Amino acid sequence: MELIVAVYDDWGIGKNGTQPIALSADRKFFRETTRGAMVIVGRRTIEDFPGQQPLPGRVNVALTRSDAQIPGFTVCHSPEEAADLAKTAQRAMVIGGGSIYRQMLAYCDTAYVTKVHALPESDTYFPNLDEDPQWELKQILQSGEENGICYEMCLYCRKS
Repeated sequence: MELIVAVYDDWGIGKNGTQPIALSADRKFFRETTRGAMVIVGRRTIEDFPGQQPLPGRVNVALTRSDAQIPGFTVCHSPEEAADLAKTAQRAMVIGGGSIYRQMLAYCDTAYVTKVHALPESDTYFPNLDEDPQWELKQILQSGEENGICYEMCLYCRKS
């Protein structure tokens, strides 16, 4: 399984359920990377989706403790259930938020991390893969600058 995340210099990923800084280059990278995949997302992150609708061109899976049905989403109630469902997909990607990343990281072997070189205030953080001996930076896929903010799209792989 794979994951995709945008982090700031302190590995913060958001505040109050949304990204304080969102780059159009990262949004495009996200769309292209997740297109056609099964995406696993938390209920609170769905609230930040446009119109709280499922992402088009993807199989949308919500990981939540709630018993509520979420239109357009297959609902899973545990990381194990989501991981088992992911095995039925050609490609499955964890897309957030913070608690979902923490619950699903152990099931992932590939991480697409956009490093946004800024330090907005965050209340949610992603584990620092640069400091995790189980992970290594394999490749910088793309880099650039947008509105004065530099960024890199990085590919991390779990060491075997």
